[in-house]
Amino acid sequence: MTAIQAVFIRGYEERTSPKPHIVYRIDIQAHVRSWQMWRRYSEFDDLHAELTKATGVPPPCTLPPKHKFSILRSHTNNKALEERRVGLEAYLRAIVSAKEDKWRETYAFKEFLGVPIGKLGNDGAAAPTQFTSASWLDEHAELQARLRDVWADINRRDALSDRGDVVSAHKSNVGAKSKLAGVLSRIGTLGRGLQELGMGGMSEGELQRRTDMVARLQDDCEKLSRVVSVARQTGMRPGGTTSSAAAAVSSTRPAEADREALLGPAATKPARRVFGAPPQETEVTRPLDNVGLLSMQQTQIQQQDNQLSQLTTILQRQRHLGEAIGSEIALQIEMLDDLSGEVDRVGGKLHSASKQMNKLS
Repeated sequence: MTAIQAVFIRGYEERTSPKPHIVYRIDIQAHVRSWQMWRRYSEFDDLHAELTKATGVPPPCTLPPKHKFSILRSHTNNKALEERRVGLEAYLRAIVSAKEDKWRETYAFKEFLGVPIGKLGNDGAAAPTQFTSASWLDEHAELQARLRDVWADINRRDALSDRGDVVSAHKSNVGAKSKLAGVLSRIGTLGRGLQELGMGGMSEGELQRRTDMVARLQDDCEKLSRVVSVARQTGMRPGGTTSSAAAAVSSTRPAEADREALLGPAATKPARRVFGAPPQETEVTRPLDNVGLLSMQQTQIQQQDNQLSQLTTILQRQRHLGEAIGSEIALQIEMLDDLSGEVDRVGGKLHSASKQMNKLS
């Protein structure tokens, strides 16, 4: 639950339903958003029992003791209430900041603080599959934060490689790859959620704006995928650098003359990654190995699938609009036919009236 940054209890109030009691306002600050929860002391007591039962040991901080005063005189016991507020805040902070995460990772603690399960967990946590307009934006902001973490791991990897710490640099690169893989799967879920929001009546302009937001996330993932893959080709030797992908490729690619001298003229055909015709190399694919190419291909396929789903949604909306317009036109034609018949009937009456007026004159 590393996404929770701070917990505060800044106030309390007395409530009268179903019977008089005091509730404490808990302010939770997470990596992306903040929210509030109201809990009474008895709920803290139940939480303490649940945490002790779930982990086998009590949390690192004890609850403040129960006070023997009547709730009817609570307005005159502000000092006691303030002491309890401070003690409860210290209790929650001790759990959040503890070195061991066994208490804060329990379902009871997350439910007590109102943590959205699956959104504020570790990198492998499942992403939500259904969104509201607000939760979609929260998930998008969370993915942006994950991508910033990947960039931080890459920068750390390069700095460690420059210092010659190959093992730590490799660990940072592996961590960046793991986080990036989780983001890629969640972007696909985000795109499918946007399709559902479009079917639910989201305006065309807002749908297009969020489509562009998903596309930018996919572009960032594609760039990060290339940067992470380049690290394997550089070798990250002690004292070496990872300044550019082109330098890494040129340093690991044997010269044509050396290849011919080693293998003979018959072995000078260009190397192929796959069976069949030689692939058409570009500036994007040239620095990548097989794993990098596969990752880039999967990203592009996912992006195309998302764009196709969004296009399908737009076409379905256009079809519905076309059908509605067709029904309206048919109704208008029917009304015009009725009006034409009415005009003919009134014209006949006017013609008969005109004949009668001619006879009278």
